[in-house]
Amino acid sequence: MDAAGDLVHGDWLSTADADSAVRKTGLLGGLVGAHTVRRLELPVPTMLPALLRQLLLPVVWDAIGVPRTRQEWAQRFNRGRFSDAEVEQLTDYLGPRYGDRFRLFDDERPFAQVAGLQALNGEAKSAGQLVPSLASGNNVPLFSAVSEGDEVLLPPGQALLWLLHAHCWDTASIKTGAVGDPQAKNGKTTGNPTGPLGQLGVIVPVGQNLFETLMLNTPILAAGLDPADRPQWAWEERPASLGWKSPAGPQWSPRPAGGLLDLLTFQARRIRLIPCESEQGVRVHRVIVCAGDRLTQTPEADPHTAWSHTAKPKAGQPARRPRRHISGRSAWQGLSTLLALALPVESDGPYTSVLLRQTGDLRADDALPENYALGVEICGLEYGTQSAVVENAIGDSPPLPVTCLLAEDAWLRAAILECVRQADQVGRALDNLNNDLRRASGGEPLARDKGQRPSSRLLHSLDATMRRLLAGLRTLGKDDDRLEQAQHAWEQCLRAAAVREADALLAAAPPRATVGRVEKSNGKEVVYRSGKAAGLFYKKLAETLTLLPLLSDDEDDAA
Repeated sequence: MDAAGDLVHGDWLSTADADSAVRKTGLLGGLVGAHTVRRLELPVPTMLPALLRQLLLPVVWDAIGVPRTRQEWAQRFNRGRFSDAEVEQLTDYLGPRYGDRFRLFDDERPFAQVAGLQALNGEAKSAGQLVPSLASGNNVPLFSAVSEGDEVLLPPGQALLWLLHAHCWDTASIKTGAVGDPQAKNGKTTGNPTGPLGQLGVIVPVGQNLFETLMLNTPILAAGLDPADRPQWAWEERPASLGWKSPAGPQWSPRPAGGLLDLLTFQARRIRLIPCESEQGVRVHRVIVCAGDRLTQTPEADPHTAWSHTAKPKAGQPARRPRRHISGRSAWQGLSTLLALALPVESDGPYTSVLLRQTGDLRADDALPENYALGVEICGLEYGTQSAVVENAIGDSPPLPVTCLLAEDAWLRAAILECVRQADQVGRALDNLNNDLRRASGGEPLARDKGQRPSSRLLHSLDATMRRLLAGLRTLGKDDDRLEQAQHAWEQCLRAAAVREADALLAAAPPRATVGRVEKSNGKEVVYRSGKAAGLFYKKLAETLTLLPLLSDDEDDAA
């Protein structure tokens, strides 16, 4: 990358091809050769949606437009690559038209930054402030080997990625006050929300290469993009009547998104990267991060989140809110949300993302083959202490049979959700067994927020099995016999894992649990002992796993 940090032609984007060979390319080369890129080599899972939303998707959409019909989408997708005409459009867009807007260290218009941004206190902080896994201010990760006093030197490509990441995921901590920002008080800005993606449970459909991923993340809009909707690098083309602050200046405002391009390139912070010369070349060593625009409400057109629908919302509240991922849970445990294709009209419930619903529609039109190897990247950040620090990162990538996204054909979807429900029910039965054994031993049930539950160990042990099941169901077609065989095999694996956990719990119970004890509950005496607890567990196991034969002799004896 040259001294100006040319993103169009500089080698900053790490890509891996079908042979897993890693190469570096620029923005234009990465897009033109997107069909050869098997995956993007990125530092953390939360980087993928940041890069797609802040850079790759807006460039493609603005340069060549979005498809207006499913047929147009299918024609592009089945071509397998950008056409010669589309390559010319991309080359023109990133050349004569906007090429000078994609320079990381430009003196007048640095990409996604504010030129000459200065802090009211005259100080700049370590570049580590952009990286959540490094210690900075109140954000002190437990295993960080770097303190705030250590010098962090980020290569330009890495600095760009973390810059985009900050616009999407930055914490809600107090921000440095900027010179020229009238809303800064006492040298700082308070009341900041997290970055826009920090308030979502991000869901990104993933294809077999970068081109397919770009297409799977491109919505079909019958009217196309609004001409007034512009990305952040073309902010001066927005209607002046909107009265929004320029993202290239220190001032900011709370405002809605002006369309998909504006939403994806939303500048939630005002940032300036400060480079220096090092033995390795140009590096970013200092940074200024100030308050940026505040998104007043996540629009329902946001393509990368599922929703929590409320049938009867309170006055002034939206009927749908972004649904966040639950920390500590595998993605397949939340398939009921990913596969919620129907809007719950008369009740509260989940509603899956725009793009997954669109993928199901495309499969219905045969734009996607029934055995298409669809992937889904889910990610999120768990914040703590008033969202001022990052406590945990969420990232997972379950395989997903595209047929289960068909709205009119629910048989496969129902079978998958039944498998998930069975795992949940068996996990609860294990937890009940554990609590009953604790009572029989003279103790108390495990508090909901304390200790590790047997269900957690069970679900963890089933993770690889469920992923093999989902991957295998991609090639199922409409073979009912194979589906029943797959469900039968799943129940066998689930019972074997559950029995192992139950045996371990029973073996760890002290001898006094055999005799047990009596407790009063609602005026009645209840007997707790290990034999009764085991019997209740195996009864629940038999009720849940309906495709398996009745209890074995050993299990029958325990019951």
